[in-house]
Amino acid sequence: MSKGKLGKVLYSLSPPYVFFISPIPSQATMSELQEVSITEEKPLLPGKTLEDVKEAELAAQTLLDAGQTHSVETPFGSITFTVFGIPKPKRPAILTYHDVGLNYKTCFKPLFDTEDMQEIIKNFVRVHVEAPGMEEGAPVFPLGYQYPSLDQLADMIPFILQFLNFSTIVGFGVGAGAYVLSRYALSHPDQVEGLVLVNLDSSAKGWMDWAAHKLTGLTSSVSDMILEHLFSQEELSGSSELVQQYRNIIVHAPNLENIELFWNSFNNRRDLHFDRRGDTNLRCPVMLVVGDQAPYEDAVVECNSKLDPTTTSFLKMADSGGQPQLTQPVKLTEALKYFLQGMGYMASSCMTRLSRSRTSSLTSNRLSRDDGRPRASSRTSDSGSIPAESPGQSMEGPRPPTSHSWMVSLFWRKTWRNVLFSDPGTFR
Repeated sequence: MSKGKLGKVLYSLSPPYVFFISPIPSQATMSELQEVSITEEKPLLPGKTLEDVKEAELAAQTLLDAGQTHSVETPFGSITFTVFGIPKPKRPAILTYHDVGLNYKTCFKPLFDTEDMQEIIKNFVRVHVEAPGMEEGAPVFPLGYQYPSLDQLADMIPFILQFLNFSTIVGFGVGAGAYVLSRYALSHPDQVEGLVLVNLDSSAKGWMDWAAHKLTGLTSSVSDMILEHLFSQEELSGSSELVQQYRNIIVHAPNLENIELFWNSFNNRRDLHFDRRGDTNLRCPVMLVVGDQAPYEDAVVECNSKLDPTTTSFLKMADSGGQPQLTQPVKLTEALKYFLQGMGYMASSCMTRLSRSRTSSLTSNRLSRDDGRPRASSRTSDSGSIPAESPGQSMEGPRPPTSHSWMVSLFWRKTWRNVLFSDPGTFR
């Protein structure tokens, strides 16, 4: 405390800093001022050192990295989900939904663990939803338990968002999860900003499909039918390390009875009735993804023909089999970055390998023209050399949109086709 003719000054040398000046009507001189140090009676962190604070911050970050698992009750049963990261202002959450026979770890962990995915992880909080009874350590449902339909699974999602106080999402679903998120987007269009749908079959099973399913069930086990649902015939006959790994996971799953219930709900799904010219359609940007020769390749192609072409992009990935998020995680991550940039997010995203190779090719072409010497130009991707690009095609990834209509007309109709599909080797 300092006291003089000018007034009385009280202050604290440790946070919080407090200053108070009370004027006294007299003439003050610097020589009359005296400094007095005052110690705070109740420190902000009593007994805590800087090392303790750092350890607490590290523990909090570790908790965020490990994810926080929650369960909420709904009219259709309990639903479990795991949250990673901190919600970002004015940004949706990335909500994932897995396929039959998988959980969020076996379906999405290889994708989200890649180095290229870390930039997306830093920009979005993500929520991994697990269908009832599919989470690790889930008890087996009692005999006669009525498993929710896929429509009812979609109706559980609002309870998750209400619990987390999230307003909008970007959905990322595979197989049965893609159907669930599509159904949710149809019933809650204002809460879905975008959808990434892998192996989506929007049609209900017909009589022929139903009969074939029944006949197959007489000669094949549930685990074999689910493996044929997840992987292509080429992958199953080749018996790759990935197929053997997931065969072992499904065959020895302690909750195989629960998986069978989920499988039956998927086979009893209703038709989504997408209509390109009608009111039943997805209003948000959609990216349909399927692997070359995947079990649901024809179904995804048919679904693409029913959706609005101005907001839908179709990505068919070569050499990826039935589960592109497992076999080609880096290339799918690159496509996801373009998708999010087209929605107006991650405008400052660093260039991906594809963009760098295209920009390098553009620089090479310009140098060839500048020095006046004809020079063969080629671009390289993960698969090798790619033919030179025409002058009118984009060399870099899409730029952030200034409005939604601009994004729809320019990004989805032009940029995706130029960046992703102009060359047959881009995603091979």
